[in-house]
Amino acid sequence: MPQQVRAHRFEGEVAIVTAATLGIGYAIAERLGLEGASVVICSRKKQNVEEAVASLKKAGVKNVVGIECQISNGDDQKRLVDFTLEKFGKITILVNNHGINPAFGDMMDLEDRTWDKLFETNVKSGWQLTKLVVPHMQKHGSGNILFNASIGGYVPPAMIATYAVTKTAVLGLTKALAKELSKYRIRVNAIAPGVIKTKMSKALWESGEQGLAEAQEISMGRLGVPEDCAGAVAFLVSEDAAYITGETIVIAGGVHARL
Repeated sequence: MPQQVRAHRFEGEVAIVTAATLGIGYAIAERLGLEGASVVICSRKKQNVEEAVASLKKAGVKNVVGIECQISNGDDQKRLVDFTLEKFGKITILVNNHGINPAFGDMMDLEDRTWDKLFETNVKSGWQLTKLVVPHMQKHGSGNILFNASIGGYVPPAMIATYAVTKTAVLGLTKALAKELSKYRIRVNAIAPGVIKTKMSKALWESGEQGLAEAQEISMGRLGVPEDCAGAVAFLVSEDAAYITGETIVIAGGVHARL
C-alpha cells in the first residue's frame, strides 16, 4: 500500500537509492518520491527495475527512473551517476542501501573469496559511490548521504557474523565521512535496522513472527516493516535533521544495542 505522506520536504531534491526494487530500498524511494524528490533507483536486474519504477509511479511518485546496476562494479557506478545527472541535472541525496549476505555459518569456515565479496559490496562500493557523488554535491553547495547498516553492526549475530562485521565497518565509515565532508555542508548518517520483514530476512521470520519477536527481546512486540526504515531515512536526509551528522539511528523496536 502507498504510504500516507503529507510533507513536501524534498521538492527540488534529486535522490539516488541503491538496491531499491524491493524491501527497505523500495520503501525509501517511495517515501522520498512522495515527499517531492526526483528519484533514481537501481538494482542488478533490468526487469526488477522496470517493475519497481512502474509500481512507484502507480503509488504516486511523479519523477522516478531506474537503471540496471551491479553496485560493486566501478563502471556501473559511474553509469548510475551519469544517468542521474542526465535525467535530473544534479544529485543532492545518496542512499547507500545495498548489501548482501551470501554466507550462513561459522566465521572460521568462511572462504576468502566470500569475505572479499561481502566487504566489496557492503563497504567498499558505498565508499566508491560516495566518492563519485560528492563532487556534484559540492557544486550544489550541500548534500545528504545515508548508509543502511544493521543492528548486527553493534551486536554480531551467530552464523552471520561476517555480514555483521561489514556493517560495523559501515558505522565507522559513516562517522569518518561525516567528519571529512562537513566542510562541504554534506551530512552523512546511517540507520541500523533490526529484523525487518523483507525478502532478505525471510528465513528468520517465516516460521513464526511472534516467537522471533520474543526471542529478539523486541520491546514493541512486533517485527519491523520497510516503512519503519523509510520514515527515519526521510528525517535524516531532510532539513529537520540539519544539525545531525555522523549518527546512526537504531530501528529495532526497542532491542538494546548500546547505551
